[in-house]
Amino acid sequence: MAYLALAARCLIGIVFLVSAVSKTSSVRAFREFTESLDDMPLVPPVGKKSVALSVILAEYSVPLLMPWPETAVQAAGFLVSAGLLGVFALSIAVAVRRGKTTPCRCFGTSATPLGARHLVRNLVLAALAGLGVALVLGPASDAPAHPGGAVIAAAGGAALAALVATLDDIVQLFRPAPGRPGPRPGPPRRHPSQEETPHAVPDRGPAARGGAVRPGSRPHPGSGQAAA
Repeated sequence: MAYLALAARCLIGIVFLVSAVSKTSSVRAFREFTESLDDMPLVPPVGKKSVALSVILAEYSVPLLMPWPETAVQAAGFLVSAGLLGVFALSIAVAVRRGKTTPCRCFGTSATPLGARHLVRNLVLAALAGLGVALVLGPASDAPAHPGGAVIAAAGGAALAALVATLDDIVQLFRPAPGRPGPRPGPPRRHPSQEETPHAVPDRGPAARGGAVRPGSRPHPGSGQAAA
């Protein structure tokens, strides 16, 4: 259980660290996150900037609490993360139900609209955070951990955190590209037996066309007319 608790601490801690850093990496990132709160039903229209700052501070507190050796402090980090994830999940569920197409700003400037996968992701993370509370406060939390096993558990948690943070990019990568429009179909080709064969029209010369032949003039080659 000690290894599972360590993996959960790394997973939740890194996820919230990446989330908080991505929202404060630039003025534009913070502004876009603040503007995305307009479509969140649980956020009051007045004071959304204060709400954004509170969310970011709470997110930064999670990776600060996870490394502490005291299990009570670790449990507090899991509780804060579970509370944030629960509020996020509820806000996403209401926004999706109302047909909002707000981009997901959970991990930066993603343009992917909020959807079912973001709701499922937050619910799964909230469940893992709740499990983490039980693990760090359980009787097996004080069991000694082998250094090699601890490294493997921490690496596994970090890998899962990277998967969570790049979920939208992975989905976009494997999404089939829209098909390109093909060439326009040409007119139907006729069967050789149905093709019309042009008939040769003999050249009858100027006399046959109503023209006069001057005396002494030479006939047009191939006209078949004798000289006058």
